[in-house]
Amino acid sequence: MSANGHLFNPTTCDFAEFDEETRRLLRATVDWFENRGKKQLLQDDLDATWVSDFLEFVKSEKLFATFQTPAEFGGGDPNRRWDAARNAVLSEIFGFYGLAYWYAWQVTILGLGPIWMSENTAAKQRAARELADGGVMAFGLSEREHGADVYSTDMLLAPQSGDDGVAFRATGEKYYIGNGNVAGMVSVFGRRTDVEGSDGYVFFVADSQHPNYKLIDNVIHGQMYVSTFRLEDYPVREEDILHTGVQAFEAALNTVNVGKFNLCTGSIGITEHAFYEAITHAQNRILYGNPVTDFTHVRAAFVDAYARMVAMKQFSARAVDYFRSASLEDRRYLLFNPMTKAKVTSEGERVIALLHDVVAAKGYEKNTYFREAVEVIGCLPKLEGTVHVNVGLILKFMPNYMFNPASFPEIGTRLDAADDEFFWNQGPTRGAAKVQFHDWTKVYERFADIPNVVRFYEQALELKKLLTTAAPDAAQQKDLDFLLNVGHLFSLVVYGQLVLEQAEITGLDRDLVDQIFDFQIRDFSGYAIALHGKPSSTLAQQEWALGAVRKPVVDEDRFGRVWEQVRAYDGAYEMTP
Repeated sequence: MSANGHLFNPTTCDFAEFDEETRRLLRATVDWFENRGKKQLLQDDLDATWVSDFLEFVKSEKLFATFQTPAEFGGGDPNRRWDAARNAVLSEIFGFYGLAYWYAWQVTILGLGPIWMSENTAAKQRAARELADGGVMAFGLSEREHGADVYSTDMLLAPQSGDDGVAFRATGEKYYIGNGNVAGMVSVFGRRTDVEGSDGYVFFVADSQHPNYKLIDNVIHGQMYVSTFRLEDYPVREEDILHTGVQAFEAALNTVNVGKFNLCTGSIGITEHAFYEAITHAQNRILYGNPVTDFTHVRAAFVDAYARMVAMKQFSARAVDYFRSASLEDRRYLLFNPMTKAKVTSEGERVIALLHDVVAAKGYEKNTYFREAVEVIGCLPKLEGTVHVNVGLILKFMPNYMFNPASFPEIGTRLDAADDEFFWNQGPTRGAAKVQFHDWTKVYERFADIPNVVRFYEQALELKKLLTTAAPDAAQQKDLDFLLNVGHLFSLVVYGQLVLEQAEITGLDRDLVDQIFDFQIRDFSGYAIALHGKPSSTLAQQEWALGAVRKPVVDEDRFGRVWEQVRAYDGAYEMTP
């Protein structure tokens, strides 16, 4: 394999950037999957086998306990902390081997969110014990009728006045609740029957093994247990209550802020494993007397997929730094987190689509990881709020980001072994439109020697022109179809900024940076044309759209050098049989 090491490779990874115990646990996790072997891993997926063996490994190594317990409740173990840098790597590993393993980890994070954010010390201590004993958690927010509408819930808590320690009796159903079959603690969102409005919200803990907890079904066919369950007069004690009123609502949203961050790394892991299979297959397949990779359209697909994967990794790694460095005074993560969810996972879909066009029918074969990747890659953009929901959120930050920069201390790479306490103290969820950012133009200007960065920067400045000379009118601001297209244009500017910042930090070679902005230009042009065709677009906006279209700077030598990077991955990794 090429020495550039841009993609995760289980045979060469040493996790040298982390402390000794983190390195050991990450390596042990890789070894567990490799020792299980590809055949068994794929068969478990085909048979929809619950991940009990994996959870036994998690228990024996205290993996989740080490990675998901804040230091305050780590029982004096210096290795237990919530460290988003190492969590991101573990999330990528899980995605690399199978979404079901990532999912068990992900929904445990979501279930823990309201607990670690609460002032209920007894519940926190219980959660730490559950994790140490190998337990997993669940997040009881979604309902069949309400979906992502967290303002609505039919989980009703009736007050009790007895002296048996029961404060409420909870009745209602929850839907799409991962780990709901085994979770020792299920963080459940509901509302009181005797209090109107937001003051009536309650977050409480339920036990999936309690007799009043009725597990109904797994709503999907697969290894993941995505449960629907019903509470019937479930006794909620005072010690089970995590949050009440507006704080309960804020805990729901702030938990999703933490949880959605793992979607990007899960998607990255999936695409990487699929990429290894695809390039090794294509490079060694002869068609019409030539290797498949001799065809120009095949090389174009591979180079595009590779550039997109590298950009996914660059953006996500840089976003970690901002989340770990966040404070009530620096809330830039509130833009970058939904970007990791909406943009990076959507890019994962595009990567798999590009590779699938090359491997074609091979991608459906049951002995390939690729078959699983095709089936699951679309899940990630649709979890923790759809892409549309998150792009709608991203739009709230656009005015200040584009026009009103502020000064912030420089943030470097955050790989230090720190406990990310702010995750559980994010404060009120309101005020997104007031969040400010550093000047995004500066990093673009520092890359003025790279032709496609320069050309994309022209497009970014064109977006500023749109917003000042032909901004959406009052009617268009209510037209979500129109606004989402503007949101996608804006997302590309933000995406490019963090990709470039990380490229400075990692010394990413200039050919790859140029190739990344080749697709950035094409994507921006595509969204501009789409805006031109929107039913409500004005004449001025249509003229802007056509004027914003650019063609990437063509450089056949650069393309050839990036292709050689791609080709070097042929045979670089194949999972243990």
